[in-house]
Amino acid sequence: MSKSPTFQHLTAPGRIGPMELRNRIVLPAMDMNVSEHGEIEQTEIDHYVARAAGGAGLIITGACAIAFPVGAASLKEPGLSDDKYIPGMKALADAVHAAGSKLCIQSTHHGKVARVDTANDRPLIAPSIPDYTYDMSAMADCTREELGRMAAATGGKQGEYHEMTLEDIDWLVETWAEAADRIARAGADAIEIHVAHGYILGVFLNQRDNLRTDEYGGSLENRARLAVRVISAVRERVGDRLAVIVRVAGEEFGQEGGLTLAESTQAAALFEKAGADAIHVTGWGRNPFANFTDGPLPNKVGAYVDAAAEVKKHVSIPVIAVGRMLPEVAEEAIAGGRIDFAAMGRQLLADPELPNKITEGRADQVRPCINCYLCVNENFFDDTPFCAVNPALGNETVLPLLPTRTRKHVVVVGAGPGGLETARVLTERGHRVTVLDKSDRIGGTMWFSTLTTPDNERLLVWLREEVERLGIDVRLKTEATVETVRALAPDHVVVATGAVRPKPDFPGGDLPIVQTGDTLRALMLGSAEKGDAGLVLRTLGKLGKLSGVTKSPEAVRQVTKKFLPMGKDVVVIGGSLVGLELAEFLAHRDRNVTLLHESQALGLPLAMPRRWTAVKDSKEHGVAIHRNVTVERITESSVEWREGETLHTAPADMVVYADGTTAAAPLADALRAAGVSVDVVGDAGEVGYIHGAIHSAWGVAATL
Repeated sequence: MSKSPTFQHLTAPGRIGPMELRNRIVLPAMDMNVSEHGEIEQTEIDHYVARAAGGAGLIITGACAIAFPVGAASLKEPGLSDDKYIPGMKALADAVHAAGSKLCIQSTHHGKVARVDTANDRPLIAPSIPDYTYDMSAMADCTREELGRMAAATGGKQGEYHEMTLEDIDWLVETWAEAADRIARAGADAIEIHVAHGYILGVFLNQRDNLRTDEYGGSLENRARLAVRVISAVRERVGDRLAVIVRVAGEEFGQEGGLTLAESTQAAALFEKAGADAIHVTGWGRNPFANFTDGPLPNKVGAYVDAAAEVKKHVSIPVIAVGRMLPEVAEEAIAGGRIDFAAMGRQLLADPELPNKITEGRADQVRPCINCYLCVNENFFDDTPFCAVNPALGNETVLPLLPTRTRKHVVVVGAGPGGLETARVLTERGHRVTVLDKSDRIGGTMWFSTLTTPDNERLLVWLREEVERLGIDVRLKTEATVETVRALAPDHVVVATGAVRPKPDFPGGDLPIVQTGDTLRALMLGSAEKGDAGLVLRTLGKLGKLSGVTKSPEAVRQVTKKFLPMGKDVVVIGGSLVGLELAEFLAHRDRNVTLLHESQALGLPLAMPRRWTAVKDSKEHGVAIHRNVTVERITESSVEWREGETLHTAPADMVVYADGTTAAAPLADALRAAGVSVDVVGDAGEVGYIHGAIHSAWGVAATL
């Protein structure tokens, strides 16, 4: 096991205004959507306390509406508009303080994206009436259920806009100051004023949304005037009772006229002069259906570090950077004087103990976020986020894991994510575990998925190192049968053998050019049998295995960019999660890829933001996408399909069949018939990919 790196700068104490912090790690706002009628409930307190107890220096709540329910995006977000909300905030502040952290309340008015206003027939306030509409073509890749759930958040209504008058502006400033006073009286340590992400102060700041010609429009100084007034009013009202943090987009993406970095640095200087104690630099993709993975939740590691570093050159107060701030990225940026604090959102959802672990020299034990977007996906539906790799998110009471009262010997069949997580949790609880897998490496299908989805490799590495740390007995190249399992004399067996991926049953489905997910994986692992592929591909697999190339997903990703011994024309049948990502992977390697999908929506069950980006990227890489098709047949050199009444043909040197994935656990059936106690987890029980594997593993391992 590699030696864990040190993070002396990230874990050093810091200061923001009157607030002393034990380290430089910040939990940024991540909406939990569990409040009731604007009041903070125990579930939300438990969530934040888990991150405080995990060692984060500063806890920032999700968005809280200054005029709740007016200007709210959800009736489940906390309110700041009445003294009746103070007790809930105080309970949260007291609990966070008891856990050793400081509490910041994020304050906002959602403006033109205030879904509650739309649902209740209130006009959406804006600096001026929008003169544009968003490209909504991504909705083609949403199911009817998803579209219905999104529409329900606004009552199925379309918003109408109201251009703010000077009286409206004065009301907003005073309302914000009153909200800040309530935050101070609740005993919180800081207020964050949101000037980004399309909320009211953010849209005043950019010239695409702000078309005013009065003193609040035109020049950057005028467009920043409302935010400056709010900051000044808050500072005057709370004095030094609260640190004042201002969140601003370093840059806006996806539409001409969005805020530029030059403008955000100028605005940051104005905000400091108005009374800000720190600037929190984020980013914003202006069209959430096209640019969400540019911002506010970027898919690029350290996405806004450069912007934050530029802002820091123009202010003398601390700068916080957000945007996939992995510990090593944050440490380097702080050590280099480029930023002062690092905000880690999704990473602290995946592992609340991250700060404690890196402080104690256990960075290798930090459970990684795999950037799957399942957490934020729920915000589109006004629902509570969940995490693919952390089943305790939103239900912190399941921790700590209870030690077993009766130690058992459990055999786990399958070393994919479901099997390894089962083994890990069982071992942590005190059971003895033996893992069997017929492959020559751990990871199962997830190993193969790391080729198209590199972030999955973080989870693979973590699981491997946890297995080593816990001393779990893993036996690779070992076929599990009723006889071999019974020979181990287990008290219980957990089958985690993954899904079945058969070849297609239409004409030509058994031709040598047709591959499934299973046969492709065998090729990359160097274990393809004769008949599974052409000679050249089998040779690649064998050479890769002998040279060690196929042992490393990163090595395979790099080598295949230069050398991929397959024909130029590839047809992928099935545009769900695997098919869509594989099509983009092959197109990026200069293959002519045709993607055929039997229905309308591509990329299921990817979270919507990731799905929308994957479809867009596939198109940009030249993938020819055909929806609502019926495949007629495969020949030795082509695929024929029908769209409506029209027959189409595409050349094919290789056909990848990415449909037909089904759950099956014949070994479990055989073991039960033999009288063995068995549970099934992961895709063998129900196809749910990494999220399903991890959560089903907990469902068994945490209670056995």
